Amino acid sequence: MITLPGLLYSKRFNLYVGAVFSLVWWMFSYAHLTRFQQTHDVALIVVVFSETLTAVLFFVRSSPKTISLAPGDWLIGVAGSYLPMLFRPAPWGVMPAASMLVLIGTALQIVGLLSLNRSFAIVAAKREIKTSGMYRLVRHPIYASYFLVFAGYVLQNTSPANALVYALLLLLLLTRIVREERHLALDPAYREYMLTVRYRLIPFVY
Repeated sequence: MITLPGLLYSKRFNLYVGAVFSLVWWMFSYAHLTRFQQTHDVALIVVVFSETLTAVLFFVRSSPKTISLAPGDWLIGVAGSYLPMLFRPAPWGVMPAASMLVLIGTALQIVGLLSLNRSFAIVAAKREIKTSGMYRLVRHPIYASYFLVFAGYVLQNTSPANALVYALLLLLLLTRIVREERHLALDPAYREYMLTVRYRLIPFVY
C-alpha cells in the first residue's frame, strides 16, 4: 500500500509533476516570446525570466526537513505555483506604463530568491529558515514581489481572463502564507523569527 508520504517523495511522482510544470512553463514562455517579437516590449521577456527562475528553483530545491501532508496545503501550493503561467499577453492595457512595476517587482524577486536559495518550496515545508537579506524586512518577500509583478502585468495586459487569474492568485497566495506559517511555526526558531520580523508582505502594513 502506497502511503501519502511515500507518494510525495517518490521519484515517479516528482517526475510527473516536473513534466507538467515544464509543459505549462513552455506554453507560457512561447506565448510571451511570440508577443515580444511583435511588440518588442521588454516587460514580456522580464515576466518570462521571472517564471523561469521559479521553474529552475523547483527542480534544484533542497529536500525538506518537514513537509505538510495536508491535502489542502498541496492543492493551494501547486495551484498557486502554476496559476501565474496562465497569464497571456493582451493587445490592450489600462496602464501601459505599468511595465515599470514588472521590472521593479522582478528585481525584488531576484533579490528574494538569492536570499532564499535552494530553500524554495511549493508546499508548506521547513528547510533552512532564512532570516537574512530581504527576510530581515518581511517574512515573505518573494510573494510580495509576485503581487507587484503581476499587478503591473495585468495593468499592462488587461483582459477579463488575466484579471480573474490575478484575483485567484491573490487569494491563493494569502491563504498559502497563512498555511505555510502554521506549519513553520511548529519550529520554535521560526516562532522567534516571527516575533523579530512582524510583517508578512509590506513593512508597517501587513
